[in-house]
Amino acid sequence: MSTRSASAGEVAAHFFRHEGAKVVATLTAHLGTHRLQLAEDMVQEALLRAMQTWSYRGVPDNPAAWLTQVAKNLAITALQREQRWNDKQDGIAAEHERWLSAPPGDMIHETFADDTLRLMFVCFHPDLAVEAQTALALRTLCGFSPAEIGAAFLASEAAIEKRLVRARQRIRELALPFVVPDPAELSARLNGVLHTLYLLFNEGYKASTGDRLVREDLCHEAIRLATLVTEHPATQEPRAHALLALMLLNAARLSARTDDAGNLLRLHEQDRTAWDQVMIQRGILCLRHAANGSAISVYHLEASIAATHCAAADASATNWPRILSLYDQLVALSGSPVAAMNRAVAIARVHGPQAGLHALDDIKQRPLLESSHLYHAIRGTFAAELGQTAAALTHFRRAANLATLPAERDFIARRIEECERMQA
Repeated sequence: MSTRSASAGEVAAHFFRHEGAKVVATLTAHLGTHRLQLAEDMVQEALLRAMQTWSYRGVPDNPAAWLTQVAKNLAITALQREQRWNDKQDGIAAEHERWLSAPPGDMIHETFADDTLRLMFVCFHPDLAVEAQTALALRTLCGFSPAEIGAAFLASEAAIEKRLVRARQRIRELALPFVVPDPAELSARLNGVLHTLYLLFNEGYKASTGDRLVREDLCHEAIRLATLVTEHPATQEPRAHALLALMLLNAARLSARTDDAGNLLRLHEQDRTAWDQVMIQRGILCLRHAANGSAISVYHLEASIAATHCAAADASATNWPRILSLYDQLVALSGSPVAAMNRAVAIARVHGPQAGLHALDDIKQRPLLESSHLYHAIRGTFAAELGQTAAALTHFRRAANLATLPAERDFIARRIEECERMQA
């Protein structure tokens, strides 16, 4: 493939990741939720045509509008082919004409925010199986492939495909309305929406597969969607503001997480002048909005931890006792073994590495963590700080065997080299 075609393909893939959900939402608003599969298929086909066409004709001035228009045209052509729509040709033709006559610059800007939000809540309808809700949202709204969703759920790609097919079939059977639910139903669905956006951001902040540690496009897409949630009158709840605050405060540090060579930098090694102060201030403002009300969510606590890190002028000024207190609350609220592992780091910073090791040993769900490279990297760090070089090497080598990303493997390799020099 030529440089020009590769560039066009990259642009097409970028716009599919960022605009795909908007186009799917726009088509679904016109076609109905029973046509969700058709909408997704047409957006995929539009992407393929973009990769073919843009390679030769160049990228259009408004790629998002181009993708939207092509997907709409493809959808109408598909509907016209269906026998049961034959008696509605006049209506289809009129709709086709209306879409074609829309000003290119206004194709997605009028309704996309509401359409995207509505589609979020369709995915989390209570009549859909719980295990299918998040998978459907990640596929439809976030552009995750079945393989990526399978990695998140520890399931095979084929199993996810079946789950998605059943979910779409159920949507057709129930003829689910393309609307934001009544307030009585909103709370339960909002939990699923927020959790999906949390997963999307985390995958961008620390990718589970591929060659890159950080996928900023996923982080910014999660922030964009979370912003939509906080701006809608029906969903601007404190927990939504707390999640957006967490995303912003963590995203502010993205550019400082690796050095120029792509090496992973620990928090105390990062150049804090590179942190995005505008984004931090926006995150702090969201955290203030999240303080309205009496309920505390995991997002409140995680955002408060992130804010405490951002408030420190340097690593030595970090208020670790406050962070430990927040982790105590987080573990009590969530029961998450990952939160308990992070709490052990805070304990080590407050009470020393030996206390950190004891905290790791006390985690009830510790077997779930032992397949994680991060767990062994933390144990290795504590052991190294205690001068237990042999034990540190054992854990770092286990971590190296479990790490999947190049940046993680390189980081652990440097820790191993440090320990080996200490032994020599």
